[in-house]
Amino acid sequence: MHKKSDFVLAPYMKSDDRRATFQILNTVLPYVGLWFLAVKAASISLWLLPPIIILMVLFLLRCFSLMHDCGHYSLFRSKTVNRVMGFLLGSINAMPQYAWSRDHAYHHKTNGDWERYRGIADFLSVEEFDQLSAADQKLYGFIRQPLMTLPGGFFYLAIKPRLALVLGIYDFVVYGIACLKRDGAAGLGAIISSHRSKHWQTAGEFWDLLFNNIFVVSSWLLLSRLIGPVLFFGLYSAILAIAGAIFICIFFVQHNFEGSYAHKTADWDYVRGAIEGSSYLKLPAVLRWFTADISYHNIHHLSERIPNYNLAACHRANSHLLKTVKTLRLSDMPGCARFILWDADSNSLVPIPTRRSQLSVPQL
Repeated sequence: MHKKSDFVLAPYMKSDDRRATFQILNTVLPYVGLWFLAVKAASISLWLLPPIIILMVLFLLRCFSLMHDCGHYSLFRSKTVNRVMGFLLGSINAMPQYAWSRDHAYHHKTNGDWERYRGIADFLSVEEFDQLSAADQKLYGFIRQPLMTLPGGFFYLAIKPRLALVLGIYDFVVYGIACLKRDGAAGLGAIISSHRSKHWQTAGEFWDLLFNNIFVVSSWLLLSRLIGPVLFFGLYSAILAIAGAIFICIFFVQHNFEGSYAHKTADWDYVRGAIEGSSYLKLPAVLRWFTADISYHNIHHLSERIPNYNLAACHRANSHLLKTVKTLRLSDMPGCARFILWDADSNSLVPIPTRRSQLSVPQL
């Protein structure tokens, strides 16, 4: 098995501020321009909107991919610039970038260790699945079908961050009242310092969540007033739902596929997790651009500090060490949707078993 030191990574870990700035400009400006074009087109005919919506979805995907790089502090050289641009791109995507990046960093730290990280949809082990009722087993399979990524993508981007702030503030108020009942002299500072929220882990995450919500909700109100609530929310909902669904699907197939490295914590290996627990998704050039080369996922997991604009070159430089990685194409993606259970005994991902094959190799 290869060691991380076998790979040539360091030359490709250098960030280029000029390339990063150009990427921001060639992504954000067209996305904003497409909103103006959509409003103009809608005043002529709604039939002009579908191709514009497709382009808006693609540019929003690219915004998310660049936000992802900022979260790894790889897009720009400066950590501060990455934080600022990450917040901006996160606001465009309606996603608080700071907490998202912390969760994503945990995924990188544990990729392939399925005892600690259960993928994008909190997948169950075969043993856990067997303990569910028949109805819950059907529900588990249903909500993890590809079509459910549309409402799932919308919830993930548009609703979940707003809900997290509301529920987090509510929990804090309840906690504060309980503290005051126990000790009427308790100060606000003491209450804040002793409070532990399940919706954010640090003060920095709270402020990022708060300001993201202020920016996002304010933009909703302003744009709905400027162009009309029906047109704005109709376009916005469709774009977020489709972009979120595509993002979830891409992330899914980069880790859930036949033969993926899915090990227990004992004897888990980071490099094997990167190489064998991540796929190489072979996309057409235009989709590679819109996804900022995240399809070179093995290289990305070997070193998250490699910016997207260096991933392809790094992949080519190390191709002789990547001959055994799982290569997927767009046509292979539907087949990956079956692998939604973790078999701890065989350290592998498996489909939900049918009734006739419960005691044999699980198949659909």
